Amino acid sequence: MTAQNYYNIFERSTADYHLADNVDAPSPNPFDAGSFEHTLYAKNFIDAVQWHLEDIIRDPNIDPVEALALKRRIDRSNQDRTDMVEEFDTYFREKFAGVSVAPDATINTESPAWALDRLSILALKIYHMQAEANRTDAEAAHRSRCAAKLAVLLEQRSDLVTAIDQLLADMAAGRKYMKVYRQMKMYNDADTNPVLYAKK
Repeated sequence: MTAQNYYNIFERSTADYHLADNVDAPSPNPFDAGSFEHTLYAKNFIDAVQWHLEDIIRDPNIDPVEALALKRRIDRSNQDRTDMVEEFDTYFREKFAGVSVAPDATINTESPAWALDRLSILALKIYHMQAEANRTDAEAAHRSRCAAKLAVLLEQRSDLVTAIDQLLADMAAGRKYMKVYRQMKMYNDADTNPVLYAKK
């Protein structure tokens, strides 16, 4: 699969989320459970839900109790998103496990998985900026500003798709290699968050 294939899955998930446009709607994931495509779709669907949770929590009139519940939900969502990125890393590590790495091979600043995370978020940015550029209830100046931003996002998508393909090609050829650094989110761990372990 190419980076464009990955993006197409993210784009499909983003569009599917907006059919119901409800943060509590179930994911209509069309791919076989356990497949890489299933995980790609699920990752973007979680991103889409969280995008809208972030909108909701910024309501200046939100009830504080509801806001706290949403914050907890967003925290759980962030953990799920990170877990899925690690699944991507595992997939690519296994995919390139048999590659003979060149003596002068270099490591990238980010793994393919984190580049795909950026691509997933970019699909959401493009969807929503397109919606803003087409808003019939907004002033022309607003639509014009959003259309200009959309053009930048589309250029960014082209560049990121190309960069991911180049990275994967370099890894397949042994010109680059990857390491998997597992998450070390200390605030989620009752043994490393001082607020939590002080209450033990």
